[in-house]
Amino acid sequence: MKMAASFASTRCFLPLYQSRHLQNNTTSSCSTVPLHLNRNSNSNSNSNSKLLSLSSSHAGRNGFNAVVENERKKDRLSSFSQTAAVRNLMGSVTNTQALRFAVVVARFNEIITKRLLEGALSTFNHYSVLEDNIDVVWVPGSFEIGVAAERLGKSQKYHAVLCIGAVIRGDTSHYDVVVNSAASGVLSAGLNSGVPCIFGVLTCDNMDQALNRAGGKSGNKGSETALTAIEMASLFEHHLK
Repeated sequence: MKMAASFASTRCFLPLYQSRHLQNNTTSSCSTVPLHLNRNSNSNSNSNSKLLSLSSSHAGRNGFNAVVENERKKDRLSSFSQTAAVRNLMGSVTNTQALRFAVVVARFNEIITKRLLEGALSTFNHYSVLEDNIDVVWVPGSFEIGVAAERLGKSQKYHAVLCIGAVIRGDTSHYDVVVNSAASGVLSAGLNSGVPCIFGVLTCDNMDQALNRAGGKSGNKGSETALTAIEMASLFEHHLK
């Protein structure tokens, strides 16, 4: 191995605290030089020689610090660029032919849930999910979605389960009970079965809000739910087995 041609070209690596300590010492020596000159303005030539030697040492330390700082900058840039090599696992929406899906749909507020289902099926078709790989299961209301989704997930027949319903606020607190139960039920279904269970239950203050989100001006949330299901199914099937 060849030795470095000079001290300035040598690659030197110091821990951060050592580099800072060296810089602090350099700063201290720099501040004491003028005091030394003032107190010894009438000193002999021997003292002047010592002062020149100290100045040369000070300049050498500055050069050394510059080398260390440059290497630290290179190391930071190098470690940042290496993050591109970190594996990023994501689901795909392009390879769907082998994926199977179940769709749990609440009959309550059927005028809304049917439109959400249509949006989901349309999205499956658009992304080339085979019709034979889709099963639709109807339940009375959003409260019953969770238990059906968990059973479907535990059957190990499906890569993801869509959960579609619509709850519209009324005059009593029944709305809050159903919404909270539906959300926790879908979450528990996914956790207990190990299969992605996608929450596609609309929770709206009135019918207009629901219609807007079931194919109206706010889009179709059933379609969005299906797209999420495809991505999660792909992620689990291809990366998280």
